[in-house]
Amino acid sequence: MADPTWSDERLVAAARGGDVESIAALVSGAHPHVQRFARSLCATPEDAEDAAQEALIVLYRKIGTLRASGALASWMFRIIRNECIRRARLMLRPHPPLAGGTGSSAAMPSAEEEMFQRLEAARVAAAIAALPADQRQVLIMRDVQGLSGRMVADALGLSTAAMKSRLHRARAAVQRMLSEAALGDLDVAG
Repeated sequence: MADPTWSDERLVAAARGGDVESIAALVSGAHPHVQRFARSLCATPEDAEDAAQEALIVLYRKIGTLRASGALASWMFRIIRNECIRRARLMLRPHPPLAGGTGSSAAMPSAEEEMFQRLEAARVAAAIAALPADQRQVLIMRDVQGLSGRMVADALGLSTAAMKSRLHRARAAVQRMLSEAALGDLDVAG
């Protein structure tokens, strides 16, 4: 059963006022909720743990900036969501080749190419972030991290057929979102 006292308005108000014991109690009480939400959003358990830790650090450091005591849960979950999206974008970002000492500048993309690559990566990341959690997990593990179908299925406790079905739906949804965005761009340009 969930602990309803972790975001008690009196506790939050005391923490916002700088009471160290209240801040500690708030961080401690929020931890299981934050972890559960991060696991549902992030692609990997490692990313979920990192996102949860980041959210708790922000809670600890910036609780005084929270405007309304009742908004704590939505504030925390927004921090986690943004951190999971940031981590997904980092996975999608192409890594620059290592400098070999005698590289030529001809291999470097132009500023225009680089801008288009970033724009496309941001669109893909947004499309992936918009997927339902179960589809997002499968897609990121299989297509971004490059894990085998069997490894993904085992990690998520799915049959291979169920994993393939989710992956197909996720790929189709991302493709549809990217196509719709491209059509929208044509409408704006035209």
